[in-house]
Amino acid sequence: MPRITLEKDNLDERNAEFVHAPLRQPLFLNSVPKSGTHLLRNILRMFVDVRSHYTAAFIQVAQFRQHLAAFTGDPPKLSWGHLLFDDEPAIHLKAARHILLVRDPYSWVLARARFYLSENFDGRLDHLKAGNVSVNDLLNMMIFGIHRKAPGMEETYRYNACAWMGGAVYMVRYEELSAAVKDLESLQSEAYFAQLLLACGIERPDDWRERVRIGSDRKQSSTARENLKDTGVVLPDELPLAQKRLVEYAAPGLRALLGYA
Repeated sequence: MPRITLEKDNLDERNAEFVHAPLRQPLFLNSVPKSGTHLLRNILRMFVDVRSHYTAAFIQVAQFRQHLAAFTGDPPKLSWGHLLFDDEPAIHLKAARHILLVRDPYSWVLARARFYLSENFDGRLDHLKAGNVSVNDLLNMMIFGIHRKAPGMEETYRYNACAWMGGAVYMVRYEELSAAVKDLESLQSEAYFAQLLLACGIERPDDWRERVRIGSDRKQSSTARENLKDTGVVLPDELPLAQKRLVEYAAPGLRALLGYA
């Protein structure tokens, strides 16, 4: 199993600064890996009493059965993870509020590469951190996968996002969430967070902006781009045209399905 090293934040302590209404049903924050999970999670942590956070695990299919209390316990809990579409998760999420975070596949390729190259990630890909392959070849590995080591983009999105769509899941696009965070005083941001909190079953409190500001502080996220401990390999800020075309080849229709094209 890969090992991920993250710095502890102080958001549990900041949570005590606010008054929280109890959840009426379980709330699960699902996401495609490397789609801005910490941003969504940290924001919503500020709206639910810390005693109702399920922190025993970052929930995934491999250990799902060991953490059913996240969906069946009383009082209802806020939990999070990367949960593949499967029969048992679908059964237990039926009674929960299910939020699904996705990211534009173009920027996802870069975010995934950046994380795999960082010192925060310790897995079977350490041999790539010394610049042993070209940047473009590395990006292609993020798109098509690495045999027996890392799944390709299409497979990742198929089970972590696409298969969940069409049901009761509420989809959040990372880019829209990030834009709303950066423009908190606008009416558009107010409407955005009103809708997000409604989907989460949370009544929007008067101090919602302050909660979002605290939760979205990038200093509190170990996986924010500037907080990753890089190994010196320089990646482009935008996916090259050739790799954009390969994304369309590897997963035709994916960006359109997610609302990016």
